[in-house]
Amino acid sequence: MSDGKAGGIHWSFWVIGAVALIWNLMGAMNYVMQMDADAVASMPETHRAIIDGRPAWATGGFVIGVFGGAIGALMLLLRKSAAAYVFIASLIGVIVTMIHTLGLGIHFSAFEMVMMVAMPIVVAAFLIWYSKLATSKGWIN
Repeated sequence: MSDGKAGGIHWSFWVIGAVALIWNLMGAMNYVMQMDADAVASMPETHRAIIDGRPAWATGGFVIGVFGGAIGALMLLLRKSAAAYVFIASLIGVIVTMIHTLGLGIHFSAFEMVMMVAMPIVVAAFLIWYSKLATSKGWIN
């Protein structure tokens, strides 16, 4: 096993799948936490403004983004090729959420722009690409 593969699947597949699952579960926990008024009250002002002004369509995008991502990551780890399609839905949900977030006219710091806007989009797009790569390599079917 000096080539880094176990059973024909490179070890990095399992690491990326596990990190993807953890990332998306953290997003799901964030969503659940936003349902608690006390938790929202303790958040920074920019976060509260996003949550307080979020319409139903943006909330739906958030739900699809994070829960779709978690389901997609689980499907990836279960080696199901449909993971790519679930990740596509997740990316669409993330984009819908970001349209609302950026449309609020809130001034975000550079760190907030990277962590709250760019990072979720980049990760969601990467997971689509990676699940298609894993399918082409025969790691998932």
